[in-house]
Amino acid sequence: MTRQILVGGVPIGGGAPIAIQSMLNTPTNDVAASLAQIRKLHTAGCQIARLAVPNMEAARAFAQICKESPLPLVADIHFDYKLAIAAAEGGAAKIRINPGNIGGEDRVEAVVNVCKARNIPIRIGVNGGSLDKRLLEKYGHPTAEALVESAFAHIALLEKFGFYDTCVSMKSSTVPTMVKAARLFRERCDYPLHIGVTETGPVKMGLMKSAMGIGALLLDGIGDTIRVSLTDDPVEEVYAAKDILKAAGLRKEGVNIISCPTCGRTRIDLISLVNQVDAALKDCEKPLTVAVMGCVVNGPGEAREADIGIAGGDGWGMLFEKGEPVENLPYEQLLGALLKRIENL
Repeated sequence: MTRQILVGGVPIGGGAPIAIQSMLNTPTNDVAASLAQIRKLHTAGCQIARLAVPNMEAARAFAQICKESPLPLVADIHFDYKLAIAAAEGGAAKIRINPGNIGGEDRVEAVVNVCKARNIPIRIGVNGGSLDKRLLEKYGHPTAEALVESAFAHIALLEKFGFYDTCVSMKSSTVPTMVKAARLFRERCDYPLHIGVTETGPVKMGLMKSAMGIGALLLDGIGDTIRVSLTDDPVEEVYAAKDILKAAGLRKEGVNIISCPTCGRTRIDLISLVNQVDAALKDCEKPLTVAVMGCVVNGPGEAREADIGIAGGDGWGMLFEKGEPVENLPYEQLLGALLKRIENL
């Protein structure tokens, strides 16, 4: 079991449920837009939100946002240690830094001291795209071993100043590298891990890479908090993270939709129907498995483990529970009947 840190009121590690994070894409100095996005993330199920703090104007805005945010906020800092101090003093629940790019050890110590005084954890963020030149020369390119060595160098620096309230991330745009780095790290250290694949590309590929990388580690029992990085609305990152956790068997809340891949027996527009069901139940937190099947011949039998489901025929369909028929209906009434039944469960 890993050590545990607290980000606001959210426990990370130590056997706590895996926490879902996202990062805002609004300008931090636009307080109203940032708060609006944070509230949308909160509604979608996000537990921790990260904001870029690139300058002092953003640091002042960050402090304003912290006062009204329904989520604990992480300040993302690069290069200027004074911004980390300002964000910590402004209400940050966690500071994300790369200790190697904020200057000398005295500057790292200054950040550590303010975080210690306020019980604010630090996330060491190692990224394959910004490794120290010495490591690149040693390993030739951003290997998993290089990421891990970088992480341990930063850990040693924080521990030198008596700081242990730490979370670590080692991200890469290459899935095997990210997975290997996390596995190597976990063999040697019990600090909690934030896992995710970075710079994943278009949304479709981003979902695939994230599901492969994050999912592989979760099935190994590795990972304490996750972010699915997508070039998309951050809210979609949250939905994707919830889906990955459900697929890995680590999230019981929310609907798990199963559906058949269609075949020559299908007599309904199953693809459209599945998408409608998915959209309607996206925010439903009931722990249900819902089946949407394209054939009344095999559908209920194949989906007998589902809590509830529908199967379509030629102009009509069937509502069933645990594989047993409940009601035959005209096709156009199937969706409404399913949603009403779920609402009453």
